[in-house]
Amino acid sequence: MKRIVVFTGAGVSAESGLGTFRDSDGLWEKYRIEDVCTHEAWLRNPQLCVDFYNARRKDTLAAQPNAAHIAIAKLQQELPGTRIITQNIDDLHERAGAKDVVHLHGEITKLRSERNETATVPLKGWEQHYGDRHPDGSLLRPYIVFFGEGVPYFDEACRIASQADIMVVVGTSLNVYPAASLIHYAPEHCPIYFVDPGKPEFGMWADRITHIREKATVGVPPLVEQLIAEIKN
Repeated sequence: MKRIVVFTGAGVSAESGLGTFRDSDGLWEKYRIEDVCTHEAWLRNPQLCVDFYNARRKDTLAAQPNAAHIAIAKLQQELPGTRIITQNIDDLHERAGAKDVVHLHGEITKLRSERNETATVPLKGWEQHYGDRHPDGSLLRPYIVFFGEGVPYFDEACRIASQADIMVVVGTSLNVYPAASLIHYAPEHCPIYFVDPGKPEFGMWADRITHIREKATVGVPPLVEQLIAEIKN
């Protein structure tokens, strides 16, 4: 069974109308990282953090999976050896039908214990109320990996990437570390398809990468059909 690893970034969700952090009109143009996405910010002004992520959650619940999310879910359904790793905190992959998605940077639809980074609880609706507590007694905070914090599922993602026969990278600038280093874990025999309209520097990986310079909704569906046809036939 062919093992395909799909690694997605903000460019996939942007086409569903969700603001990205790094574009010129992105969320960081309106908020300082230091005010809403660090542990120090949480300690200094937790209500601002709660309000910020409540707004992100509200946007997420209003968004719909796009053609790229749907195609990636189809790839997993047609080729069960497919695993999905994402930098995105939304649940659009899951709503498109994907299973067992590894979220490197957290999940907006969950809250976590302040004491334990992987002790999470689902949140119904979009609104967190500051002061609510986890069953372990600690305050609940957004289940977001803040800047400067460890990425709890990175080792698992590296293990998955290291077993790939084919890797598909979609909608990421490859500038956010450690997530961007996942392609370094792909085996030497593993071809890498990169779907993004940008022009990142691939360096030593250039001869292994097929760059499809299209937005996710344009480039992913035909690539998925190609991979399904090649592997099934």
